[in-house]
Amino acid sequence: MKSDIIKELNTFLEGNYMAIHAYEKYIHQVNDSDIKQTLQNIQQNHKRHAAMIAERIQNLNGIPVDGVGIKGTMAVLVNKLKGSSNDPTFILRDALEGENKGIEISKKLVDGDLDPESLALVQKVLTYDQKHIKLLDELIAQKR
Repeated sequence: MKSDIIKELNTFLEGNYMAIHAYEKYIHQVNDSDIKQTLQNIQQNHKRHAAMIAERIQNLNGIPVDGVGIKGTMAVLVNKLKGSSNDPTFILRDALEGENKGIEISKKLVDGDLDPESLALVQKVLTYDQKHIKLLDELIAQKR
């Protein structure tokens, strides 16, 4: 049971690392200083959440992953093939799509074998991710 919780939390942690890396790319590409600041704030949230998840895994006597994993590596490669742009609207939409996919995958995860403390942590992180979506939606609306 504990090993299942650790495995699920590590999968969730890999997703946060994917977000951190994606936002690094967006931050590097965007020239608009206000959007850059917003993306940096979202990335910092993901970094804090990754640290919290890693700490929970350690408290369960597990070893937290320290990267995106195989699926994440494949996603990064696909993203590179997809190309990039420094168009702020493209970047914001891509970030929004990534947040939505991350939440969708994570919600399936919380249907699993998490203990109450781990479940509360994941739900707290997902609440912040929902705020990221709202913020990105607002920025996209401003660009129209």
